[in-house]
Amino acid sequence: MGIPDEQIHPVATGRAAETAAQHQTEHTILTQFCPFNQRVWIALEEKGIPYQYREVNPYKKETHFLELNPKGLVPTVGYKGKALYESLVLCEFIEEAYQSYEPSLLPADPYERARVRIWIDYTSKNIIPAWQRLLMAQDKDKQGAARQELYEGQKKLAEQVKGPYFLGENFSLVDVANAPWAPREYILVKHRGYDTEGAGAKWRAYTENLCERDSVIKTTSDPDKLQVIYDRYLRDEAQSEAAKAIRAGRPMP
Repeated sequence: MGIPDEQIHPVATGRAAETAAQHQTEHTILTQFCPFNQRVWIALEEKGIPYQYREVNPYKKETHFLELNPKGLVPTVGYKGKALYESLVLCEFIEEAYQSYEPSLLPADPYERARVRIWIDYTSKNIIPAWQRLLMAQDKDKQGAARQELYEGQKKLAEQVKGPYFLGENFSLVDVANAPWAPREYILVKHRGYDTEGAGAKWRAYTENLCERDSVIKTTSDPDKLQVIYDRYLRDEAQSEAAKAIRAGRPMP
């Protein structure tokens, strides 16, 4: 009997499906539809880099996928016959390998560039794990603790936001790191008692700006599709590596 995740084919829908259909060039991104993969997709769209979008189900480990990436991880980017993976690593790789494509998602100033990396790391260690814990928690007390942890993490990052985006007018990798979860907040609102008021006005304004960004709109699937995907997380049945880590109390991969 297959695991639950195998039965839900991870396809892009709505605007995301339209965007995928428009990109079928030689540079390949292998993915399933999840927020970590959407980070890479957003970065590619921001910079206008030619790519080929191919959906895979990593739970089935299909042959053509394993030939490119024997570890079976998504997102995977094929570059000159070699595979790279891990969403934030891939976003920085895109910046370094395609410097002639604009806009840059990292500032030129060394201090500001380091500061961006600090807040990307903060997002990875504080905001996203709290989001996932709240999503998967079954006990009301645990939900309350995770919700408060998420509010505090979001407030702290929001205090650093200088304008519509983290650096002000310029969209950066901090925004890429956070953007996929913005259009998914309704899941927490509907099922986990999350209220954007709890995270504060600055966070609410920031996520509204992220949701209105063209690259985010173009890579986000229909809400009904997202709900189906997240139902198994809400029941604590998902078998993704992120879900397993949260369940075991380990850092997220």
